Amino acid sequence: MARDLKYTRNIGIAAHIDAGKTTTTERILYYAGVSHKIGEVHDGAATMDWMEQEQERGITITSAATTVGWEYRGSKYHINIIDTPGHVDFTVEVNRSLRVLDGLVFLFSAVDGVEPQSETNWRLANNYKVARLGFVNKMDRSGADFLGVCRQVKEMLGSNAVALQLPIGSEDNFRGVVDLVNFRGIEWNESDKGMTFREVPIPDDMIEE
Repeated sequence: MARDLKYTRNIGIAAHIDAGKTTTTERILYYAGVSHKIGEVHDGAATMDWMEQEQERGITITSAATTVGWEYRGSKYHINIIDTPGHVDFTVEVNRSLRVLDGLVFLFSAVDGVEPQSETNWRLANNYKVARLGFVNKMDRSGADFLGVCRQVKEMLGSNAVALQLPIGSEDNFRGVVDLVNFRGIEWNESDKGMTFREVPIPDDMIEE
């Protein structure tokens, strides 16, 4: 039976090496019910790093594709996810993947911000006019600076980025986000590894901001 393509999306994930790209993809697979555990890159158990060299080195060498189903507002979507390499030596893999993408999720480390390969991949995405969504990862790490990364995206990548969420806390105190679209606070439940979440009041100091 033919699938209605309006419910199909080809989404890529790109970042500088070690920004947490493959780990984020593993979370998506877990939350979508495709896998029953979260594979870790450091122990060679990541689903997307299927090559022996990738498992040994802990990096993505080739673009890996997988498929997940996701329900949104009553419609079921078929999402093809392409996890691209973050190492400069494998930029050609990113370039090849961009030809088929509907959108691209750019990961940035909250500590390191915009890094060289981020800039390279961003320019490639410009060439193919691929829509982009930025995701600031590692907000629980020492030195995390969400707004600093947002400034770098504007200044270094020339993008007029608009925040859709703001973090509640940072570093050891990071505990959730404020959804600026629906104006609500969200905290994930650690007991089920973030599979579920609860709505919480927006902190008073953030409302004033």
